[in-house]
Formats: sequence, structure tokens, C-alpha cells
Amino acid sequence: MKITHPALQSAVGAAGAFAVRKLVGTTRFHFRYADPAADPAAARRLGARYIYAFFHEVMLFPAYYWAWPEMNILISDHRDGELITRVVKKLGFGVVRGSTTRGGARALREMTRRVDQGHLCVTPDGPKGPRRSVQPGLIYLSSKLGLPIVGAGMAFERPWRAQSWDRFAVPRPFQTATCVVPRPIVVPPDADRDAIERYRLEVEQSMNHAMIEAESWVETFKARR
Repeated sequence: MKITHPALQSAVGAAGAFAVRKLVGTTRFHFRYADPAADPAAARRLGARYIYAFFHEVMLFPAYYWAWPEMNILISDHRDGELITRVVKKLGFGVVRGSTTRGGARALREMTRRVDQGHLCVTPDGPKGPRRSVQPGLIYLSSKLGLPIVGAGMAFERPWRAQSWDRFAVPRPFQTATCVVPRPIVVPPDADRDAIERYRLEVEQSMNHAMIEAESWVETFKARR
């Protein structure tokens, strides 16, 4: 059922944010950074800015751990986008509406306006997949804005999985989560179509390798118990 009344949307957003904090807040987080400066907390201190990319299925990880006012997340203009927007705003993110397919030009203008205000966050396989793919819009955005891409791999220990295109992961209480962050990838300014495809493949491969490493790492914590 689609919820359109603003008061109901606000209530759902508050309830959703509360549920994320309570559920994901019991998780034990572990991180590996190939470049410590890419840690959002370190980047915050250093005044560096990045586009942080993570796959749609692990959205609850950064939604809890990286939710700061300086984080601006791109949320597509699909039918559930308004409710998702309400939740992530309550969690502390800034929000830019649009995608590479709907509202893309408007989203690019808004992200350009915010580029001096903090980091950008993108799920490059959302909102409809294919799962764990990187769409060229992320590379185009990096080229135009001059922000390096930090593509993270994230994993929850024994998560519940939705029967959705992305197999959306919901963490179990009091379990472990891991995050593997490769070195930032710098896309040259005004990259042409061929360059965008080369960097798209590079980012996709890097993110998938990071996902595999994160999933393998999280299994080691289960084996220790």
C-alpha cells in the first residue's frame, strides 16, 4: 500500500529510523581500510570529500554507521523513495532525489550544489539492479564533480535475506558486521564514453572483490565462537 499522507509518511520515517537504530545498533562493526584517510571520520577531520558507494543490499550498514549531516545520499524517484527519504533523514543523512534514469539532471545539479558540504553516497546497483552491478552514472558523477570513488564491501553475519532482486540483508541482533574499503578510485575529469566504461568495470570489480573479502572475513568471527 502506498502511503501519501505527509503525517503518516513522517510517522513511518520516525518508526523506521528507530527500528534501524535498535536493530543495527546491537551489531559489532569491524573495518579494514586500504587507505586510512578514506575512513569517513578521518576524511571529515582532513576536509577530504568522496563519493561513497555501497551495494543496495547492505544499505542498513552505512545507514546506521555513516549517518552524519555531511553525508548526502542519492535516493531514486521510484514509488517508495519518499518513505526511504523520511527514514534516512531521521537517521541523519542529507538526501538528494533522483537517479541516472529518473531525475538525473536535477540530481546532478543538486549534488554539484552540495559538493562543498560533505560526502555523497550512492548505491550504484539501485534501485532495480542488476544486483552488485555498477551503473555508469556513478562514474559520470565522479568525473563531473571531481570526487574520488570509495567503493566499500560490507557483510553481516548470518543476515536475514529478503526475497527481492538484491536479496536485501537484515542483520540479526548482536552479530558481527565487516566492512572492507579499497583505495579510492580517481576518475579523470570530462571522461569520455570509453573511459567511463573502463572505470565502471574497475569500480565494479573492486567493489565485488571487497564484498567477497568482507563476507569471508565475517565468517571468521562465527568460527571463533
